[in-house]
Amino acid sequence: MIYNCPNLECKSTTKNGLTVKDGFYFRRDDSRKIQRYICKICKKKFSKATFTLERNHKKRRVNYRLFRLMTTPCSMNRAARELHINYKTVQRKMEYLAKKSKIKQAQFIKKLERNKVISMQFDDLITIEHTKMKPLSITLAVDKKTRYILGAKVSTIPAFGLIADKSRKKYGPRRNNHSQNLDKLFKNISKSIAPNALIESDEHQAYPKYIRKYFPNATHHSFRSFRGSIAGQGELKKVRFDPLFTINHTFAMLRGHINRLVRKTWCTTKRIDMLQNHVDIFISYFNFFYLKECYPH
Repeated sequence: MIYNCPNLECKSTTKNGLTVKDGFYFRRDDSRKIQRYICKICKKKFSKATFTLERNHKKRRVNYRLFRLMTTPCSMNRAARELHINYKTVQRKMEYLAKKSKIKQAQFIKKLERNKVISMQFDDLITIEHTKMKPLSITLAVDKKTRYILGAKVSTIPAFGLIADKSRKKYGPRRNNHSQNLDKLFKNISKSIAPNALIESDEHQAYPKYIRKYFPNATHHSFRSFRGSIAGQGELKKVRFDPLFTINHTFAMLRGHINRLVRKTWCTTKRIDMLQNHVDIFISYFNFFYLKECYPH
């Protein structure tokens, strides 16, 4: 592997021979010997760890264990107790794991540009921010054939139904950025969807506008929503055949694996950005671990 000098004004690399090895150091955190380098031009010293996302981490051993815990019905407090680390450490590592997951997902979407998705389903999952009077929407898109999750965006939406007036009275007008995030999601995955793809969704009024914008030649089928079953907590439907089974089953997986999305729980989302991080971590687990374990070939 080629390593560049971290000094941006310096053009030396291991390839042109101006950056050379400079011994090792023992990293106590994970018991590994790490190669050091030195730049002949500016005398800057660095190592292999300089260019990784784990740079300056003090507890690398818990990274993978935390990743697996955060894809089970385990709260952040519970994870901190299980791993014998501080809750603030869990918060920081959640941000690191989410960033790493986003990079991996972006590479995956880029790879899909060669083998286009020919059938996609998308919909919204409704959850809450601390209270039912502050609802959130998670817009999710999946490949119907392979079940891969293509992307997800968390949006704030105003309260609706019987508690709408009470919500406005207590918390004031609530921002609705669902349309903006729907636009961002489709923009991110548009190059990975075949021009003549089949796109399926429910009868949400906002969907056709964005489908025409990003997938003008695609065929869009919309289906009426059905009543949910108890087992799937509203995501799996009480019908013999659910035309949106793939997306609804994925939503049921989210509710089953992310503790803050479980319907009857005291573990609720307090920060929207942390919910987005948690969803991104789950997407990485679902795409690159769960599906490969279920379908090894």
